Amino acid sequence: MAERAAIVTGASSGIGLAIARMLAEEGYGVTMAARRPEKLQAAVDELAAEGYHVLGVPAALSEESEIQKVVAAHRERYTRLDVLVNNAGVGIGAPVGDIQTRHLDMQLNVNLRSIVLFYRECLSMLQEAGAEHSNALVVNTSSISGKRAEAWLSVYSATKHGVVGWTEAMNKELGARGIKSTALCPAFVDTPMTDFAKGQVKAEDMIRPQDIAEAVRYLLRTSPACVVPEMMFVRPSDAP
Repeated sequence: MAERAAIVTGASSGIGLAIARMLAEEGYGVTMAARRPEKLQAAVDELAAEGYHVLGVPAALSEESEIQKVVAAHRERYTRLDVLVNNAGVGIGAPVGDIQTRHLDMQLNVNLRSIVLFYRECLSMLQEAGAEHSNALVVNTSSISGKRAEAWLSVYSATKHGVVGWTEAMNKELGARGIKSTALCPAFVDTPMTDFAKGQVKAEDMIRPQDIAEAVRYLLRTSPACVVPEMMFVRPSDAP
């Protein structure tokens, strides 16, 4: 049994898979959650074949009961939680006059509501880890759109701004309990989610998922005295 454990959502590919792999390399037992069972199983099998301790839990994270299922499966397998990575997300663009209610609700539920529910459901385990080593960590994937609002991606931008605000609130609320929170705010990352933009930005010019994973590895190594509220990742052409 691993001495420390983590949950990663949206873990079947892209940023989530890169972070799950990094955590496994660091010796964590990792529960990997994602919506598509076949894709998730392939990712789990890949890491398990390399000798890592991983558990796959397919789940539609827009549903409260599915979030509870992920946390219960993790608790049963690992009994503890030191790192929570709220990475699952969905982006659906539309001009404001064409926004469909079901797409609005999907983005609110997955991008923001699920994060709130994961904190609530994981709080007891995170508090136990915080009491043990004062360095429990929650990583919330926001976006550069959570810092600079985007037309057409207005709902997505609003949810990602919400992630940044929620992360700030959690540091104020939970920091004294040894639980630190960081919002990740990347520009285009070379993942399936950014395929829509690859006609304008070449994949090789995008940020790598491994870049984000290495940033999380850094967060694991910071002392309890150091809180990093947010991290921005931009391409050279986007740098302020």
